[in-house]
Amino acid sequence: MGEDELWDDDIAARYDTPGEGMFAPAEVDPAVARLASLAGGGRALEFAIGTGRIAVPLRAVGVPVSGIELSGPMLARLRAKADEAAIPVVAGDMAHATAPGEYTLVYLVFNTISNLLTQAEQVACFRNAARHLVPGGRFVVELEVPDLRRLPPTQSAVVFGSEPGYLGLDTFDVLNQRIVSHHFTFDFGAARQARLTRSPHRYIWPAEMDLMGQIAGFTLESRHADWSGTEFTGDSAKHVSVYRLPL
Repeated sequence: MGEDELWDDDIAARYDTPGEGMFAPAEVDPAVARLASLAGGGRALEFAIGTGRIAVPLRAVGVPVSGIELSGPMLARLRAKADEAAIPVVAGDMAHATAPGEYTLVYLVFNTISNLLTQAEQVACFRNAARHLVPGGRFVVELEVPDLRRLPPTQSAVVFGSEPGYLGLDTFDVLNQRIVSHHFTFDFGAARQARLTRSPHRYIWPAEMDLMGQIAGFTLESRHADWSGTEFTGDSAKHVSVYRLPL
């Protein structure tokens, strides 16, 4: 299944959860504040802009934002919030599509780079970011750290989330650095029925991602465990990494 097929009308309709989950102010506000600071008064480009979870509030604080988005249904949800004049978007994939103009900031949030399923595509994404940036421009990536310590020997699946009406399960292919996330939702009024959605990912180790940055001409400027600047350690579950082009 390609990315354009994965992010279909059904997923797009259920993606936004205003004020909750990844749309909660505690998740959105620190990301917007950090990105606005990194933009330095210039223009920002979001790869895989989706429904505008970050782009809409980022524009609201005065940062001109453009986007690249592969999914038509996700873009339609964004258009209900902001028109083309407010947030211009190019239809295409983040590894190759080109947005007009130059930017001081390109960013990718919420593990989206892992939706590219080969190392070559992920390197192409870094190169595409560099192509859009002015000298000294920054590329920001938010990504989970693969926690293979959860994976017992000989076992290829672990539960990552469990709550009433929901079960999340990851299956691992450690040879090819692949994860498939399985999301089961249950209707307790129909005990024999469950809804399943799946999303494939290629996980990236931080050191591997740094090498991707070097290939594209970047140096690592900073890495933190979250958008608020918490120190990144060996126990951090994710990282926000800032790469910069030379001046």
